[in-house]
Amino acid sequence: MNRRRRIRAEQAAEVPPADEPAVEEKPSRRRPAPEIRRPGDPERVILIGTDVADGEGIAAAESMEELARLSETAGLTVAAKAIQTLRRITPATFIGSGKVDDLRELARTSAAHTAVFDDALTPAQQRNLEKGLCVKVIDRSQLILDIFAQRARSQTGKLQVELAQLEYLLPRLTRQWSHLSRISGGVGTRGPGETQLEVDRRRVRERIAMLKRRLLQVTRTRTLHRQSRSEVPFPTVALVGYTNSGKSTLMNRLTRAGVLVEDKLFATLDPTVRRLALPSGRVMLLVDTVGFINKLPHGFVDAFKSTLEEVSTADLLLHVIDATDADAEAHIAVVTQVLEEIGAGDVPVLRVWNKIDALAADATLPRRGESYRVSAGQGLGIDELLRAIDDQLVENDERLLVDVPQSRGDLLAQLHRGGRVLEQEYVDGIVRVTAMVPAKLAGRVRKALGATFDAQPAK
Repeated sequence: MNRRRRIRAEQAAEVPPADEPAVEEKPSRRRPAPEIRRPGDPERVILIGTDVADGEGIAAAESMEELARLSETAGLTVAAKAIQTLRRITPATFIGSGKVDDLRELARTSAAHTAVFDDALTPAQQRNLEKGLCVKVIDRSQLILDIFAQRARSQTGKLQVELAQLEYLLPRLTRQWSHLSRISGGVGTRGPGETQLEVDRRRVRERIAMLKRRLLQVTRTRTLHRQSRSEVPFPTVALVGYTNSGKSTLMNRLTRAGVLVEDKLFATLDPTVRRLALPSGRVMLLVDTVGFINKLPHGFVDAFKSTLEEVSTADLLLHVIDATDADAEAHIAVVTQVLEEIGAGDVPVLRVWNKIDALAADATLPRRGESYRVSAGQGLGIDELLRAIDDQLVENDERLLVDVPQSRGDLLAQLHRGGRVLEQEYVDGIVRVTAMVPAKLAGRVRKALGATFDAQPAK
């Protein structure tokens, strides 16, 4: 037996004669394997944008630059960029089939792991593109939601981000949720023929319902907090604007709040509220909020409703604009649109052009409506802005004539602290006060005294 094995091994090791024709290997029809990323290596991405004919809003080149900044904020390494001009969107792959082949080669040569599209993709388009490009494919919305997940610090912020992510991913489930819990959903809720995908979808829907219930509790808590602030009562001014326009820097300049400031998009997700004394001595509450951005993810407004209510219930909005932004007008339009969506379209607005220290001496800025030039970083124009806020709030004041018992020193103190006392006369244990006060304070005094009084708009 050992001899036979040795003979067969020798025969197998023989080299074929040189005159025998070599067997040609047929070219493989398999698509190139996707680039494998090793643990610790940065994720390399290619950015893909489109310039659609008759497109409106921000230009494709500027939108791609913003997408690059979003990618850097998410910790990605941009390996390549590509823009395709489209007459119409292809239903199956969004871009043309020829462009898919070009991008597959670009992904291979640039050693990219992921393709990031600047436009929202349908679940079918995303699946087809992953097959065609042989790399993972995400769109702008998914990238923004990933940044939110990294930036969320408070429990409320984490709940809001998870809700937005699950609502975005629910129609995209293709068995990637097999890691979810296997606990049964209850008697009669799971049939023997239920597929794994159906189980996963049910689990996600249950999680979404639970998150909505918890966020409803958060909304009620925030409502109670706003009611307690209204009892103080100070006017509320909210900072709004495009992401990275300098809202947090202005917040720190005005109130020394210590809010995180970074030269990255969405550095602030959770709202911050601080007291601020104006030049007249009036006290107000200043709120810093999340920045807005073009092509907001689906479900953003609903998920962040409890946070954005701080904007819709404010007495005044400071719309902070990056004065060095070449596409400022388009960004202003984006912010205006979002304010309409959250029900804050009728709140008075002061426009604040920030970062004027980086402008040329002869630079001009649009003067539509009430607008002011400041540098939050250098402190330029801050005094003028504070006076403008003071004047704007005074315009909304009411003229109040009321008799306050001397025993209610708390009400007298609130009138002095929250408004401007014009006259004060003591008559038989009663303090007759004439003051200019905010509507919130007038309502609190009315409720406390349980009597009517003469309240007239300021002139």
